[in-house]
Amino acid sequence: MVKRDYYEILGVEKNAGKEDLKKAYRKLAMQYHPDRNPDDKSAEEKFKEAAEAYEVLSNDDKKAKYDRFGHEGVRGNTYGSQGFSDINDIFSHFSDIFGGGSMFDDFFGGASQRRGRRRGAGTPGSDLRINLKLTLEEINSGVTKKIKIKKQIRCKDCNGSGAEAGTSTKTCPVCHGTGEVKTVSRSVFGQFVNITACNNCSGEGSVIDSPCKTCSGDGRHQAEDTVKINVPAGVHEGSYMTMRSEGNAGKRGGQAGDIIVVFEEAPHKYFKREDDDLLFDLVVSYPDAVVGGEVEVPTLAGKARIKIDQGTPHGKLLKMRDKGVKHLNQSGFGDQIVRINIDVPKKLNSKEKELLKQLSEMPNFKITPSDEKDGFFKKFGL
Repeated sequence: MVKRDYYEILGVEKNAGKEDLKKAYRKLAMQYHPDRNPDDKSAEEKFKEAAEAYEVLSNDDKKAKYDRFGHEGVRGNTYGSQGFSDINDIFSHFSDIFGGGSMFDDFFGGASQRRGRRRGAGTPGSDLRINLKLTLEEINSGVTKKIKIKKQIRCKDCNGSGAEAGTSTKTCPVCHGTGEVKTVSRSVFGQFVNITACNNCSGEGSVIDSPCKTCSGDGRHQAEDTVKINVPAGVHEGSYMTMRSEGNAGKRGGQAGDIIVVFEEAPHKYFKREDDDLLFDLVVSYPDAVVGGEVEVPTLAGKARIKIDQGTPHGKLLKMRDKGVKHLNQSGFGDQIVRINIDVPKKLNSKEKELLKQLSEMPNFKITPSDEKDGFFKKFGL
């Protein structure tokens, strides 16, 4: 049978880099692996083809010979001559693509289950999430909170080992301390090795003869604990911090999980936050807006006075520098923006109406079109 072109098999161009070759091969290997295509001879052949093509094209010397002489240039130096004993051996050979493990690790989660695990290390604890609501004042200054939570804590009686005092763990007789069990079957390629976590020791490699009575051999138990959370100034709604190893204790001495603290911002009576700036709506009377003066406004640091210029219009924005929220992890503060809202009274008594009528007749209160607008007013007969 005539062999197909290696570049065609992987679906790449001749100038493809090693990363492109890796991605193409990984995709094909996962697509045509016999375990995903049982009793499919075509899939097995394509799986073998992809392995052979990648084995040649990923090697600079072999690739150069193949590009120059074709299949004849690499005869005797391809997949069939490598001596792979089974499919799993193929993926061990290309371990840089599959995370340093076997095909089974990548497909069935073995790598993620065993990553970081060592003999007798126990099972890692899970993470916990805390939603922490803060006021703007707390966010601005930073705050330390003490919160009571329920979590798995290490058993003091056995120091987390799970074994009764005076006893110890022993090597698992089923997996002999590896935490893994291999089962071997046959395929067209030879031996087909499947690796799973040992059920006898839950993948830990050790077992306990005399479990601790306090924790029933788990090395941990549920309890209420107080955690101290140091909140830095300037956090935002939805931002979070990670407290390493403060989560649930690991089983039988395993690494503790983390606590993920997610910050929530409580609504404020006066301010609306925009990044590190604060928006405050200031209501002033019509006379105050016309005459001007100084008014007192709230800030996160207390009360402060701000000047209202004579003739300030509705909607004008006044800036109070450095009166906003503290910047996170850097010096300085945002600003406080004061938005002017002119209050127009809805009810007037007869004296007030008369005074306003008199004011409206005075020159400074009459609306006079400017020279530029004269044409506009004349057009409509005004």
